[in-house]
Amino acid sequence: MNQLRTLAIDIGGTGIKAALLDNNGNMIGERQRVETPPKPVSPEDLIGAIDRAAAPLGTFDRVSVGFPGYVRDGRVITAPNLGNETLAGLDLQAKLAERFGRPVRVLNDADVQGFGAIAGRGIEMVLTLGTGAGTSIFCNGEVIPHLELAHHPVSGKKTYDEYIGNAARKKKGAKAWSKRVAKVIDVLREVVRFDHLYIGGGNAPRINRRDLGEVLQRITVVDNSAGILGGIKLWDEAHVGV
Repeated sequence: MNQLRTLAIDIGGTGIKAALLDNNGNMIGERQRVETPPKPVSPEDLIGAIDRAAAPLGTFDRVSVGFPGYVRDGRVITAPNLGNETLAGLDLQAKLAERFGRPVRVLNDADVQGFGAIAGRGIEMVLTLGTGAGTSIFCNGEVIPHLELAHHPVSGKKTYDEYIGNAARKKKGAKAWSKRVAKVIDVLREVVRFDHLYIGGGNAPRINRRDLGEVLQRITVVDNSAGILGGIKLWDEAHVGV
């Protein structure tokens, strides 16, 4: 079997991470990270930062990208934590394919993280807690069409992003923020009826597990590396249509 090297990119609100993966999704060498350009991020600055993150890694055959916003057919629809006014409408998939001269697939970052975390059984959900909040839902290992729940009001007029994003954590403090996350999980459980919930992102370890109650047995906190490792799944035949 030919060994294909996949360049996996995880774009975040504060950092852009890159790594090479082998056919089994194992990381080759060290992961790289560069700072996300200042907001609002221009297409040129975004692609330049991705290029800098990838440069030390050597050669690759294809590229997987997790993007923090709504993505359809490789095109950015929303980029709330990077800059809607500058990135909405950007065909990131085509631009990166042109830049690297390799096939590229771009998907929402929570969807990609889910591919790196889920067991592939039943209804599984991912909640990412970073600069903002992200979600993805899977049924027996297949990702469902993306829902931007992060931009749905969850408390008054506050969206998930505003209610449990990093700005809210800094403003309200760790204790109040953790209780907010627990409230959101209760809402998601009622709406989605997930069998298991995976929580990722830089703020995931900050949750006070005592706030979660009995739902804790249905929750796994996953390492941030899932946002990279899930990139290999974008090239499985079963997921070509994602």
